[in-house]
Amino acid sequence: MELRPGAYRVQHLKVLREAGLVRIAETRQIRGGTEQYYRRTARRIVVAEPQGAGTPAMFAAVAQELNHSPTETHLTLRHLKLSPAKAQQLGETLARLVDDAEEDADDQPVLGVLVTLYQQVGPTAGTA
Repeated sequence: MELRPGAYRVQHLKVLREAGLVRIAETRQIRGGTEQYYRRTARRIVVAEPQGAGTPAMFAAVAQELNHSPTETHLTLRHLKLSPAKAQQLGETLARLVDDAEEDADDQPVLGVLVTLYQQVGPTAGTA
């Protein structure tokens, strides 16, 4: 994953680095600057309370991985109207799908899976 220089990205990536969640995997000189390529340090990252600087950094990291994927990617955002009980059931089902996915041999490609379920903030004035 590559993150180009920029105060927003660099600051949030610093938070992930300091937390030990990413490490520099490679650097290269380009047009007078240095590009840094980062790699996760863990096979799985669970964000118990997604907020603050870590969440934008995680999404930026996922966006970079999507941009550099050598194969077709799948990204879907869907909004559902669900009761709290159904939302909890969906969250548990999604977590179980990821937890129960069996991995193949070490020589197979690594695929990233990002799962999130959240309640949207209600519409504000002037939005539909």
